[in-house]
Amino acid sequence: MKLTKKGHACVRLEKDGRALVIDPGGFTEPRAAAGAEAVLVTHEHADHFSEEQLRAALEADPGCEIWTLKSVADQVSAAFPGRVHTVGEGDTFSAAGFDIEVHGQLHAVIHPDIPRITNVGFLLDGTVFHPGDALTVPGRSVETVLLPVHAPWNKVSEVIDYLRELKPARALDVHDALLSDLGSTLYDRLLGPGGPGVGGAGHGRLAPGESVELG
Repeated sequence: MKLTKKGHACVRLEKDGRALVIDPGGFTEPRAAAGAEAVLVTHEHADHFSEEQLRAALEADPGCEIWTLKSVADQVSAAFPGRVHTVGEGDTFSAAGFDIEVHGQLHAVIHPDIPRITNVGFLLDGTVFHPGDALTVPGRSVETVLLPVHAPWNKVSEVIDYLRELKPARALDVHDALLSDLGSTLYDRLLGPGGPGVGGAGHGRLAPGESVELG
């Protein structure tokens, strides 16, 4: 399995010549979803969901389909009947050759005065977990977590405790578009071997367009 960072919270996963993209949004590469057989969207916030990108991907490839929650599906499904699928916690499905589980229900709290929206995470092939904008624990072991390292709704102590609870073999940063290069190096130290300890997870960070092979 090959994972490529497409900017911010968006990644592209490829296996056996097939491709799947998660969370192409306003902070990602403009054509992040191009050529994907399947697109997964965790929630409706603009940094995770670009209606323009989804429509372009669906129009370019009649075989492309989307799996997401209702708030996103309602915005694109009418134009593409049968190709936009609504999912929620506990659902399972297959897309682009991946077996996928859905975990989670709500976006993390940004502020008590801001209403919470729905958010789901996707576990692919039982090994790679993208939680969207929440620190969801899927209730089973995870080899690789795509870690929302910096957001208006989290702090580094919560990120560290999340990794301690999840105990993945590998954590790769996502949700990092708001970090400067200087801030990223600080997170690298805190989440790496010199930090307070994150349960043995190997911590890594990919630049947009950079890839890694996952076992």
